[in-house]
Amino acid sequence: MIFFAAIVIAAGIGMGLGALGTGIGQGHAIRGAVEGIARNPGAMGKIMTTMLVGLAMIESLAIYALVIALILLYANPLIKYVVG
Repeated sequence: MIFFAAIVIAAGIGMGLGALGTGIGQGHAIRGAVEGIARNPGAMGKIMTTMLVGLAMIESLAIYALVIALILLYANPLIKYVVG
């Protein structure tokens, strides 16, 4: 029982840290893009495209954290050693 509780806590903490890092990273990316557009409005298209690609890369980290959390919760390879 403690094993399963630890898995749930680990999945929650992992997803929370993944979401926190992703949020901070996206906030920095958007801040930088908005500052760049404010300084040079003519480069808005290039900055916006680069920002969107960067946001997609940053968002992929949250998706990886979600996948690992779901694997821990539903397809944990260590369960066969605990349950028997």
